[in-house]
Amino acid sequence: MKIKYPLCLLFLISLNNLIVAQVKTANIKHHENPVLPIDLYFTSNTQLTLKAAYTLTEIARNAAATLGKDVSIAILDQSGVTILISRGDGVGPHNTEAARRKAYTALSTKTATLALARKVREDHDSENLANLPELLLLGGGVPLWYENKVVGSIGVAGGGSVENDDKIAKAALDAISDINKNR
Repeated sequence: MKIKYPLCLLFLISLNNLIVAQVKTANIKHHENPVLPIDLYFTSNTQLTLKAAYTLTEIARNAAATLGKDVSIAILDQSGVTILISRGDGVGPHNTEAARRKAYTALSTKTATLALARKVREDHDSENLANLPELLLLGGGVPLWYENKVVGSIGVAGGGSVENDDKIAKAALDAISDINKNR
């Protein structure tokens, strides 16, 4: 018993020293944090406007009409927030959500959804993307690039095929020359 008591005492003293050392280290780290210049606390974003969303929607709707289709169209900003959703007359209600999810998928992956869906079929490492709840791996979603940044996306559904949806979405981007120019 006498041997155990000094060992226990030695352990408690060592433990106390360890705790004191950790507190001192924590205090040093806390006081040595550098203060950043104010401009490093913020980022600047190029935000897609409501007027741009209306314009992209109108161009896409006209492209769909040339194919004899009426579609649902979703426009999202760079954060994935919906700016505009437009459902064509007679288009099934599921297409509205499909258009939004296609736009979200294109925005999130920074890839046109038709290309992404085809890649996933070939690349088994990517097939788990189909299991993420918000992603929809069907053609018709295209990211909007401006000055090497994704600033939003467009999603189209109800065009009769994923190829048509993709073509309609890309037609809206092609009409505005500065979008997707610098990617």
